[in-house]
Amino acid sequence: MSTYTEKVGDKLNDLLEKTYDAEKGFKNAAENVEHTNLKSYFQKKAQERYDFGHALKSEIRQFGQEVDKGDSLAGKAHRSWMDLKNFFSSDNVEAMLEESIKGEKKAIEEYDDILQETNLPPSTETLLRQQRMAIESGLNEIKRLEDLA
Repeated sequence: MSTYTEKVGDKLNDLLEKTYDAEKGFKNAAENVEHTNLKSYFQKKAQERYDFGHALKSEIRQFGQEVDKGDSLAGKAHRSWMDLKNFFSSDNVEAMLEESIKGEKKAIEEYDDILQETNLPPSTETLLRQQRMAIESGLNEIKRLEDLA
């Protein structure tokens, strides 16, 4: 498709990498929290990011681009920070929630950045808008859970 550029493919691959980082981060959080509602939330978000990743890979391939699989340095640092925060913090649930909120806000910014691209194919734009809305909905949910924790 003439509207799909290598630049869009690169941005989607970056988003894919961050999506898998988020999946790993949510899995890690689910393993390190005792609170049933939070554990369920983190597991649900990990599965959601797994599904997002597969949808993004399909979209990238649909337009003839290579799919990069990897683990970003920022993602590794973020998960390591969550591990340390969990280990040293007496209020680890609060710390994980704060870090999750921070990560979700960053994800929304990343989606917004790509959605500003003028030459997105309609299918890509639709997919990104759906994923962004799910992240925003989850962000609102985690803010409510933070109030309960």
